[in-house]
Amino acid sequence: MHPHSRSLLVMKFGGTSVGDAAAVQHVLDIVREARAAWSAVVVVASALSGVTETLLSQAYKVAQGDDSEVETTLQYLRERHQQLLTAFVSDQKMQQAVMGEIDQLLQRLASLWQAIAVLGEASPRALDAVAGMGERMSVRILAAALKASGIQAEAIDATDIIVTDNQFQSAHPDIAATQAKVEDFLRPRLMNGVVPVVTGYIGATPEGIPTTLGRGGSDYSAAILAAALQADEVWIWTDVNGVMTADPRLIPEAQTIPRLTYREVAELAYFGAKVLHPKTIRPIIEAGIRLRVLNTFNPSHPGSEIVGDEPTILDGVIKAVTAVRHQRLITVEGRGMLGVPGVAARTFTAVARTGTSVPLISQASSEQSICFAVPADTADKIVAALEQEFAQEIKRRDIDRVWASDEVVILTVVGSGMQHTPGVAGRVFGALGAKGINVIAIAQGSSEVSISLVVKAEDLKLGLLALHELIKI
Repeated sequence: MHPHSRSLLVMKFGGTSVGDAAAVQHVLDIVREARAAWSAVVVVASALSGVTETLLSQAYKVAQGDDSEVETTLQYLRERHQQLLTAFVSDQKMQQAVMGEIDQLLQRLASLWQAIAVLGEASPRALDAVAGMGERMSVRILAAALKASGIQAEAIDATDIIVTDNQFQSAHPDIAATQAKVEDFLRPRLMNGVVPVVTGYIGATPEGIPTTLGRGGSDYSAAILAAALQADEVWIWTDVNGVMTADPRLIPEAQTIPRLTYREVAELAYFGAKVLHPKTIRPIIEAGIRLRVLNTFNPSHPGSEIVGDEPTILDGVIKAVTAVRHQRLITVEGRGMLGVPGVAARTFTAVARTGTSVPLISQASSEQSICFAVPADTADKIVAALEQEFAQEIKRRDIDRVWASDEVVILTVVGSGMQHTPGVAGRVFGALGAKGINVIAIAQGSSEVSISLVVKAEDLKLGLLALHELIKI
């Protein structure tokens, strides 16, 4: 362990945590408390809530030749950041200095939009340059607010420290190169008692071209920096009390899961739960750093702890239930498919050509049908692609038909304890059967961390409730 890394904490604040003055006040209180308890603290911040969407939608508009809203959007962005700044910084000189930096960033943003308009195309590289502007503005406001409240802080652009490849919109970090920059750039500041406020979501190629880290990018930034600094803990601050047993908007009785494994998080994220993206937290888990998910607006709540996949964790067999909505089941069926090699391969090659992702597959061992789920709005396109792929087989009646069901929902129960506990599937089907819910298709991975079931769209709420009752936290 690095000699300076004892009691080093990395905290990440999402967009809602820096959305308005009340939220930022929570952040200042949290950082002040952490600063008192830890010898070094690093803050990673997202853009103010809604800003990244505004930046990108404007980029798409100008690419199509519509620049009618550029001036109003720039004005809106300036006012929103200035309002936050004046809420926390009364010193005129400091206000002017920070707004000077914000204005420079907005000028750069205007030039980027103009370049996109001239080219008539929003390339991935241009979109990354635009998308990161929100973080660059928010960290300057947050650092100034911290400074004004008596905490030594400095805004830092991750383009100076996180080195990535040039896979724009989903760049991959170069950990060794990043570590070297972190040691040169961040470590001395931490030694001097400064709280670096680092932009989430963005990095840069070795040549300095801005990139973004893809979905869940700010969590990823926190993980990369924590691994490079060999931090002790990472706290991800969000707007819910940690990782929940179900979507609280659908199941008001949903509770916080106090402790869950990395693999459970990966399953939950895949099946639509609003949790950490597994790719983003892998560096933390691999480095053995403790990870917590906490609520900015309820900081005294202990939240959730995420740990490595130790097989001993059997506290509560089923931990969470999620729902993926707006799906339809596609079925390829025919008695002539029996024993014909390559049907599955050709099916999914045809689906891949449509650019669709398949969240669930179920195949009978008799091989007389393959059935899989796809987003409802892609179903017709996929049926057409499959009918084209199997035109000969349909003609010969080897394949009877390719069809799409009405809208369905995928319900998934998750819990690593399921692997070692007999009878879990029986309890799951029993709970649904007791409520009169028919299961249309089933998929269980060999990992046995999850079981997925397909039910009719109208059974969503009742099915979630029935399965949620099986959870013992």
